[in-house]
Amino acid sequence: MTLTPKHLVLLVLLTLTWGINWPVMKIGVTEYPPLAFRALSIWLGLPFVYIAARVMGQSLRIDRRDWAEVARLALTNMTVWHVVAILAIQALSSGRAAILGYTMPIFSALWGRALFGERLSLRQSMGVAAAAVGVALLLWHELGQMTGRPWAALAMLAAAAVWALGTQQLRRTTLQVPTITLVWWMLILSALVLTALTAVLERDRWAAPSTVAWGAILFNAAVIFGFAQTAWLVLARTLPPAASTLSVMMIPVLGAVSGALWLGEALHWQDAAAVVLMGAAIGSVLLPARRVAAA
Repeated sequence: MTLTPKHLVLLVLLTLTWGINWPVMKIGVTEYPPLAFRALSIWLGLPFVYIAARVMGQSLRIDRRDWAEVARLALTNMTVWHVVAILAIQALSSGRAAILGYTMPIFSALWGRALFGERLSLRQSMGVAAAAVGVALLLWHELGQMTGRPWAALAMLAAAAVWALGTQQLRRTTLQVPTITLVWWMLILSALVLTALTAVLERDRWAAPSTVAWGAILFNAAVIFGFAQTAWLVLARTLPPAASTLSVMMIPVLGAVSGALWLGEALHWQDAAAVVLMGAAIGSVLLPARRVAAA
């Protein structure tokens, strides 16, 4: 693995934007129907992706033979995640929804082993274990509350598992298209599904968004779908699955902290311990391995 300065910049920006977006999403779905919120965010984010592609000089054209693969990747990397996560966050605190969502690296390791025969190094295995313990600590005070809403917790875990599978598939795809082109079409396919679902399930709740809802929608459009989604797929396509997934494990910590600051969600000593463990998980894949010089 070659970790470049570009990767490090993307990781820092991705952690900040995705981390603080969890309370933003919680506010958004409190103010507006969740599927409509997500659909509007994606549709309004597409112009940002289009402008970025044009500035970079990238074509948005996809060959006919590649459509099946694009649809498959869109389903596992975006569509299931965006639909299920935005519904589940209504019933969970924003911080704990982030924590459940970022069990994804653990599922990624399991998928890699089960489907692709991927073996982790000892250091990477220790990183996955540290991430798992960190997630358990972050959920320490939430288990009692989640037992009253088991569908939301289970749904978020299922979405994380599907996203993890998509990350493994994305790393192995043979598509010869720029990442931003892939993002463009995967977002469109996901937006079409979300639009159809909100038309069927939420039409009676449609109304003009409030000022607060517009703020959350526009933040997601410009920052999350205009930048972060592309940044994540760049990392997922260029770094090994263990590195790309474990490297973003500080996101749920930031989600929990920002939820506490903005929404009054409680923090405990277990959260501080989890920060140390998440840092160890990130270090397990990002710090350079020692090399033994040949005699």
